[in-house]
Amino acid sequence: MKNFTDSLFLSKMREVSPISEETAQLLASNLHECRFDKREMVLESGKFTHYVWFVESGMLRHFWICKGNEIVTSFSIEGHVIFSMDELYYGKMSMEYAQATEPVEAYRISISEMNRLFRENLELCNWGRIIHQNEYRRLHQSHMERLTLSARERYKNFLCQFPEVSRRANLYDIASYLGITASTLSKLRSKG
Repeated sequence: MKNFTDSLFLSKMREVSPISEETAQLLASNLHECRFDKREMVLESGKFTHYVWFVESGMLRHFWICKGNEIVTSFSIEGHVIFSMDELYYGKMSMEYAQATEPVEAYRISISEMNRLFRENLELCNWGRIIHQNEYRRLHQSHMERLTLSARERYKNFLCQFPEVSRRANLYDIASYLGITASTLSKLRSKG
């Protein structure tokens, strides 16, 4: 894997918010490379992980289990951050799962170090604020779309918003994310 200061993740990070070389070096000094095999769990409901991961390559799906069914809530690809919101912000065990759908290379930082850097470094604090604002907006839009748009409209929006995920995720995971059945999604795909 590349040195963090030359990484895809850092370039994606800088697209969100300015990060100086000094801050990049500070962050890099607290990171450790890690890998996950396809189907390996990164987050598990009812467990602590103690880490935040910055995805350099690969893809993951995030889901909850409701009445025995996996409900996909989001996807993470290169340039995304993986963490349990419950653990990072509230010190509680994760309520969700994150599973690699492809081999994943990532940089890992402990939650305690990430929180320390947020407190001590304004650039990282602003970056964290912006990614959370963007994620809140995505969640809000997703909820609104599930309540107001047809399955076809939701799928078209998904293709526009997440073209890379739409090429890499399996049919069942995309259908679950959209709140439709796999057979409905299959029909929508065949009609173009």
